[in-house]
Amino acid sequence: MRPLSNEVPKPMLTVAGQPIVGHTAEAAVEAGADELVMVVGYGQETVREHFGSSYRGVPVSYVEQDEQQGTADAVRAAEEYIDGAFAVLYGDNLYDPDGIDSLFDAAPSIASIRVPNPGNYGVLNVADGAVAEIVEKPDAPRNDLVNAGAYVFPAEARDMLDVPLSERGERELTDVLDRVIDEFNVSPVTLDRWMDVGRPWELLEANEWKLKTFDRRIDGDVSDDATVQGDVVVEAGATVRDGSVVEGPAYVSKGATVGPNAYVRGCTFVGPGVHVGHAVEIKNSVLLAETNVGHLSYVGDSVVGRRVNFGAGTNVANLRHDDEDVSVTVKGDRVSTGRRKFGVVVGDDVKTGINTALNAGVTLSEGAQTAPGETVTTDR
Repeated sequence: MRPLSNEVPKPMLTVAGQPIVGHTAEAAVEAGADELVMVVGYGQETVREHFGSSYRGVPVSYVEQDEQQGTADAVRAAEEYIDGAFAVLYGDNLYDPDGIDSLFDAAPSIASIRVPNPGNYGVLNVADGAVAEIVEKPDAPRNDLVNAGAYVFPAEARDMLDVPLSERGERELTDVLDRVIDEFNVSPVTLDRWMDVGRPWELLEANEWKLKTFDRRIDGDVSDDATVQGDVVVEAGATVRDGSVVEGPAYVSKGATVGPNAYVRGCTFVGPGVHVGHAVEIKNSVLLAETNVGHLSYVGDSVVGRRVNFGAGTNVANLRHDDEDVSVTVKGDRVSTGRRKFGVVVGDDVKTGINTALNAGVTLSEGAQTAPGETVTTDR
């Protein structure tokens, strides 16, 4: 997720008005969780400040994982809070809320989902209605049912958390699962939808998913000369000015201003304090807090960080001439987004000069700048 996660931990990146982990916590509470224990590390102050001591009436506690030695180690850090059956959810995953409800009802249980490429996941082999084994990334998967990273463990699993280091030097939660599967009937619960939000274009996909679940809600100030169509959320304290058009699904956060004469469409999230100015078009994009797209600009299918300033006439390309999927650099390698249309990834505090052109698939690192009239075709 870098450079987007340079300032905040990945689970605290915004999806449709709240952090990724906020959606996870919401699913858990709706399913009947009576306490939330958050295992924190990097950027924990952001997590603590957001959730406080309770979330939607459910008490929240925090445990610091001193040394990150894997998922089983993270759960073991919280073992003093475990008293009875317990669920484990990942803070950077999005789950179908109805599926989590079914997961709780079927305890002990493991969330699963059917995928077209099971060899990339842990495949669940099921016998007599229970999970018989989990096979990690098999060459020849026996079925398309894979581990979706949500579990309800029996109370006895608290004493199974001390597993040895794996070959990659981590204490793996799947090793705990193997022990539980050997001793208990673990039910596979199939989710309708699940996402591991690990890369910038997946943050865009996550917003597309969640924005489509919202109903229309207009609490902010919308000009009589503006047009708001479909399922659009305009929070209290947001402003949509004269001549602007906002087509849902879209979300305009508190403190944000759209217009005059702006066009916002296609699953766009406009973050707190963002300014979308005169004659600007934003399409299917995420604009995080305090960013400014002042005037005469186009931003399409992009993820833009905090406190970014796009100079007048900044335009983002989101389509290749050869019509192939757009690729983005991840950990030094060009990786396909799987998307025919994808624009740019922009880190915090970036500034572009007027009439800057940004090519599809470009990443601008935190604090990067461009000169007036510059065409940017490579990362910087």
